[in-house]
Amino acid sequence: MIPMIISIVGKAESGKTTLVERLIPELNKRGYKVGTVKHAAHGFEIDKKGKDSRRHMDAGADAVIIVSNERIMINKKNNNETLDSVATYFSGVDIIICEGFKKENKPKIEVFRKARHDKPACMGDNNLIALVTDDDIDLDIPKFAHEDIKGVADLIEKKFL
Repeated sequence: MIPMIISIVGKAESGKTTLVERLIPELNKRGYKVGTVKHAAHGFEIDKKGKDSRRHMDAGADAVIIVSNERIMINKKNNNETLDSVATYFSGVDIIICEGFKKENKPKIEVFRKARHDKPACMGDNNLIALVTDDDIDLDIPKFAHEDIKGVADLIEKKFL
């Protein structure tokens, strides 16, 4: 069974990463296993030139899995996979929290800071389920202060877990 996927979205420097890193331990404390996916729109590298795993990819491997006693990393060429196809890598987790992916057709919680941006990025998106903000904007969805991690976790638990 594919776990539920929720995206934490918002414009640059709105606090998406901070919300994700604060939600994970709160959901863990409630007994849930959490997987995350970070959207890296501008690319990334997981290993440096010259490392064995990079040499495998440079030689033409379509996927490389790096295994140690502490973790497993997958480096796989992406053919525009969807969030649903990526979810298959998350066996054993209860929920997947994504940072980004505002164009995907998944439930979204937007982080919005009035001092940084004029308006939320996902206004009018039917998948927007909540707003984490310091603004008094009313979008007819639940609204939480940036510090109300328990409130956001309560919403996620009630709706999806």
